[in-house]
Amino acid sequence: MPTRVLTGITTSGTPHLGNYAGAIRPAIAASLKPDTESFYFLADYHSLIKITDPARIQRSTLEIAATWLAAGLNPDKVWFYRQSDIPQIAELTWLLTCVAGKGFLNRAHAYKAAVDINTAKQEDEDAGITAGLFMYPVLMAADIVLFGANKVPVGRDQVQHIEMARDFAARFNHTYGEHLVLPEAVVEESVATLPGLDGRKMSKSYDNTIPLFAGKAELKKLIAGIVTDSRLPGEPKDPDNSHLYTLYQAFSSAEKSASFRQELLSGLSWGEAKQALFETIDAEVAPMREKYEALMAKPELIEQQLQAGAEKARAIAAPLMKELRYAVGLRDLRDTAEREKKAAVKKALPVFKQYRENDGKFYFKFLNAHGDLLLQSQAFDSPKAAGECIAELKVGSITTTQVEIIGWCLVAGVSESDVVAALKELHAAAEEKH
Repeated sequence: MPTRVLTGITTSGTPHLGNYAGAIRPAIAASLKPDTESFYFLADYHSLIKITDPARIQRSTLEIAATWLAAGLNPDKVWFYRQSDIPQIAELTWLLTCVAGKGFLNRAHAYKAAVDINTAKQEDEDAGITAGLFMYPVLMAADIVLFGANKVPVGRDQVQHIEMARDFAARFNHTYGEHLVLPEAVVEESVATLPGLDGRKMSKSYDNTIPLFAGKAELKKLIAGIVTDSRLPGEPKDPDNSHLYTLYQAFSSAEKSASFRQELLSGLSWGEAKQALFETIDAEVAPMREKYEALMAKPELIEQQLQAGAEKARAIAAPLMKELRYAVGLRDLRDTAEREKKAAVKKALPVFKQYRENDGKFYFKFLNAHGDLLLQSQAFDSPKAAGECIAELKVGSITTTQVEIIGWCLVAGVSESDVVAALKELHAAAEEKH
């Protein structure tokens, strides 16, 4: 079964070199992998949390969409859509809000950072903080679980959001039945984090970015303004502490990077180094720049692509949302009796239920087709660890590891043979389904 991978970019500014090297380029490469279904969306709902200029959001949406397409994203091979074109996202956000723990939301990094700033100013801790900022993790969770994403590539500072998405989905499943896939964070340690003009991480927040599709003259001027030390031509330079070298590596082969490194050690002037960096970046960006400018001149073509992508995305979102609405009780009164008849005919099966307790730990239990408790797990520090244990139990043939797990999960008064029989019943049903 294909693995679903999902990535979103907030429409709050103009794409820069850091966005390209750190997210766009690796994401497009990943979309070409076999057995992968890739979902890319423009997170315009998220931008409303910090941007109140409508024209800026619209412009950023156009720029980011054009960037993805110019960089080689094939919308026929992926799901490429605008977040606000999928109404099911907002609806699922509310369903997840109703199971999300406020205590967990209190610990969200962005909210805590805002509270800390207010505290340092000796103001009310929630001064100026909107409910949108506080509920941001729930909206992100809806983005992810609505499309059954298995993996979400993120930076290490974003891992918490995926953990929260797992928690909200698990709580929903525990309350209403197994409907939502629990996502996993994929931390790309090898993905470049590029320095900006002043050496800090390239970011709109620091106003130190180099726009990805700046014209040649502007690109050359910006690169010329990158901060360097005072070493003169002929003096050895330290590549490991050079922002120029870090940028050069992100846009060049290992062989050329090694040669550039040696030139710096041999006394290459900063001016010559900046010229080499400009030529290297422009060689990769120039072909895309031409496509980007053509796309920017025809916003109607981009809109057509986004609308087509939204239609594809809604084809997945709508059926799941219909299922979730029924699960929570938002039902057509006319079809309740008919569904109950079908449910009575459908054979009940043993089931695993994964959940989180108030102690912050994660657990699972295994019930037979009649709802009798067979296994009750010990506490796990992470939902992933609990999920791995469940996955081990679901293996078709009874293994030594399964016997060990059954040993420490077995409920008093239940025999191991009862558990094994239930596991075999569950496996047989899965085989029959496939």
